[in-house]
Amino acid sequence: MQSENRFFDDLAKLVNGAAGTVAGVTREFESNAREKAKEWIGGFDFVTREEFDTVKALAAAAREEVELLKARIDALEGKSPEVIKSSIGTPKGATGGDEGAA
Repeated sequence: MQSENRFFDDLAKLVNGAAGTVAGVTREFESNAREKAKEWIGGFDFVTREEFDTVKALAAAAREEVELLKARIDALEGKSPEVIKSSIGTPKGATGGDEGAA
């Protein structure tokens, strides 16, 4: 009876040792894979979220300024104020006001 218990104890130790080894190999593999992925992705020219948001805000401000400058040019060229007001915020090619009415 004692020999059976010893056999199972040795078997349990062997299985525990193998499980620990497998867990260590798994952690090492994950770590190496993560490093390789960082190296691979680092080779691309990706931007951070902060950089993207900053450029997006700059583009929106530039669009607003362009619209204001267009309105100012139209005013200086003598176009009517109704056309100027309706052209601000209207997509390009769209008509504003009652220009099409006869």
